[in-house]
Amino acid sequence: MKLNILLGCLILLFASCKDDTDDNQGGYIPVPASIDIPVIFNTLLPAPSIPVDNPLTEEGIALGRKLFFDTALSADNTLSCAGCHRPTQGFSDQQQFSIGITGEQGVRNSMPLVNLAWNTTNSFNWDGSAQTIEQQILGPVTNPVEMNNTWENVVATLSVDADYTLEFEQAFSTTLITKELVTKAIAQFIRTIVSGDSKFDRHLRNEATLSPLEAEGLAVFLDEDRGDCFHCHGSPSNPLWTDNDFHNNGLDETFTDLGLGQFTGDPNQFGLFKSGSLRNLAYTAPYMHDGRFETLDEVINHYSEGLVFSETIDPLMKSVAQGGVQLSSEDKAALKAFLLSLSDPNLANNPAYQGPN
Repeated sequence: MKLNILLGCLILLFASCKDDTDDNQGGYIPVPASIDIPVIFNTLLPAPSIPVDNPLTEEGIALGRKLFFDTALSADNTLSCAGCHRPTQGFSDQQQFSIGITGEQGVRNSMPLVNLAWNTTNSFNWDGSAQTIEQQILGPVTNPVEMNNTWENVVATLSVDADYTLEFEQAFSTTLITKELVTKAIAQFIRTIVSGDSKFDRHLRNEATLSPLEAEGLAVFLDEDRGDCFHCHGSPSNPLWTDNDFHNNGLDETFTDLGLGQFTGDPNQFGLFKSGSLRNLAYTAPYMHDGRFETLDEVINHYSEGLVFSETIDPLMKSVAQGGVQLSSEDKAALKAFLLSLSDPNLANNPAYQGPN
């Protein structure tokens, strides 16, 4: 009899513990998800970098996508993340400086948000001031010339929305919405934004043939005596088309924006900015950290005959004494044709990257 009573108590205790665990999980387990990785990326790049504390799930990605397009993150409910990072513009903004909810302009050009899951340097923004995508998301919400909101207000707004409460529970097993979970969800979505179907990608897959002009442009790009572009922007073996590092590329003799040095305080890093990816240049004008060049022709002209010396000029700008690499008009036309072959026309129309209905 005593044995039966003891067994009964143990069974009840086990059942009670199990029920408590299920309640803590909200009764819903998020479905693991993965990035749709292009074949070329799988072949040439390491696996994407996914934080251990923010694994991809179907529910987290869907929630992040909804938040990315939701103007509720701004103080006056008029501006979303997508307002400055538009799918039709390479997840960038075709204004020199994005305009916030107060009508003020920012001070830097909007960076494209593609292929960030492969940024293994863990430095984001033009100046490297964020070490994770999650951290990067924190800033625009509270920046007075961007969304001009507070995270307390964002959390309060989302918390009274029954749909969001359910979606956070399904994504993170809690109905308690926090700024950390908001940034985690948006970061999950951003990590799934992949651009890997340009004409050049199809060329590498033997599905397209470069024109003679594009092929010559690649040769110019790789030639140290002509374009000499590959040191900072990679080669066909690096389909990111950026080294994700920071360089002073000869834009200015003196600096009003210190770039990486503004974040680190190191004078040797004044005027250094992250190398932007060369993908989707057809959609991401204007160019450079301050959007000073309206056209790709102006960018090419800068490297050809517009370089200027400063104390932190990158050693890779080997031709600065001559003002640039001095390309012929034929080389410039070829280089432009090649660079445009790196644009992905399917990015803007990918239904996974559109605002939810």
